[in-house]
Amino acid sequence: MQLEGKNVLITGGTRGIGKSMVRELVNGGVSKIAVIARDRDNLKQLSQEFEDVKFLRIAGDVANIEVLRETAARIEDKWGHLDILINNAGIVSAGPLEDIPDEDIYDQVAINYTSILLLTKYCIPLLKSAEEAAILNISSGLGLIGMPFYSVYASTKAAVRQFSDAMRRELAPFNISVTCSFPTATNTDMMQKFKDREMDSPELVAKRSLEGMLNKEIQVIFGGEERLKENRLNFEDPAALDEVVAQNYEQRKTASLDHKAV
Repeated sequence: MQLEGKNVLITGGTRGIGKSMVRELVNGGVSKIAVIARDRDNLKQLSQEFEDVKFLRIAGDVANIEVLRETAARIEDKWGHLDILINNAGIVSAGPLEDIPDEDIYDQVAINYTSILLLTKYCIPLLKSAEEAAILNISSGLGLIGMPFYSVYASTKAAVRQFSDAMRRELAPFNISVTCSFPTATNTDMMQKFKDREMDSPELVAKRSLEGMLNKEIQVIFGGEERLKENRLNFEDPAALDEVVAQNYEQRKTASLDHKAV
């Protein structure tokens, strides 16, 4: 699959990994991009930064069903079909479950998962109208391994993994591929609390994730061999990984406090 000439929809495309993806898309020859984001000023800045791109700018929250329906309707009206859907928007509110505000639990589920279900649903007819189409879902390394103090975030990201598998199999007869990407710690606004930690760049995550989509890879997993070993251990002997995690329990708890980007 090639990027040139494709119609693309991306959520959360004005910052972090999303904006880096927009840049990669433009460099690959994409000139029609629909973007859903909450900040109108950031949406306008996209148009100023990428002057040759015909943006469909949708200012709104992906947790709002009407915003998602409007987006699909506008794409059908303007373009007639969609080649690539990138479900990227996400938020985090960490800490002990009993301390996470109810609203933050609800919003994480709504934005990180429910919005992906609904937007994909509304876009399937548009994707089926393309000769060849692709969906890229951005999960997280925590979607592969559930860690303490990230119970809500990790469970939403694990749901994205399962949804990706199900949709890949459901849409295969229609020449629609589905790729799920699992970034580890990435240097974005969501990770400002951990400035001194070694992290991947959003540019790297964007480039590698899009490459995986174009190559029709099922999964793109970040974190190197160490993450792959943890994944295997979690699957083969989760009790053993429990012991590893328990060794720095208090450190993990302290690190999670005030880790909030909503």
